[in-house]
Amino acid sequence: MAERVREELARRRMSRQTLADSAKISISTLEKALNGSRPFTIASVVRLETALGISLRVQVPKVSSSRPDLGGYAKAGVAWLEGDYLTLRPSFELAGAIYAYRTQIYWDGDQECLAFREMDRLDAPFSQKGVVSIPNRSGQIYLYTNDQGQMRVAILNRPHIRGEIYGLLATLAVGAGSNLTPVAAPIALLPWPGVGNPKLGRILEGDIEYADYQRHLTMIVDAGYAKLLT
Repeated sequence: MAERVREELARRRMSRQTLADSAKISISTLEKALNGSRPFTIASVVRLETALGISLRVQVPKVSSSRPDLGGYAKAGVAWLEGDYLTLRPSFELAGAIYAYRTQIYWDGDQECLAFREMDRLDAPFSQKGVVSIPNRSGQIYLYTNDQGQMRVAILNRPHIRGEIYGLLATLAVGAGSNLTPVAAPIALLPWPGVGNPKLGRILEGDIEYADYQRHLTMIVDAGYAKLLT
């Protein structure tokens, strides 16, 4: 701080006496602080800042972090999760088919947390968006939507070494007529490939991508990443 004051005096060609008078502190107090024989008091610092029109105190940068009910995670600590993911789940309308779309996870500066949004869905009006919870206690990742009280959540494990994320989705599916039916299904989020675009939409048995997509969904339960009990 003393060095900063000396630099300002030199830059402005201001004498120490002039600064002391402007800051309404004694020249003795200023001299001792600049020579290092006495520390600056808070009162002196405030007066010097006012006289010089600058801040002399170190500004600690704000650390962006989520609110406590989402896990209180820091932005820098969850950067590894940001990105686009090929998202796979069973089709709710056609037995045996796979539904594929894109999910983007990003830092939402307005909400100060990770958020997600679904993209490139066949049924675009039903695309979901929400926030991401990562509590330290369980270590799971939650993609959580609350639309006027109507909730939907994906509970995911931490990523594999190659970035794959597996878990379960609890949501509502269109039932008979206009009724909505609770449904749970395995869900996989795979890092979006750097080259080319994966096939999206409804993937049917016999499609080139089907076997590989189905392998990811099958292993979620078979390998113990999640349990479906009846």
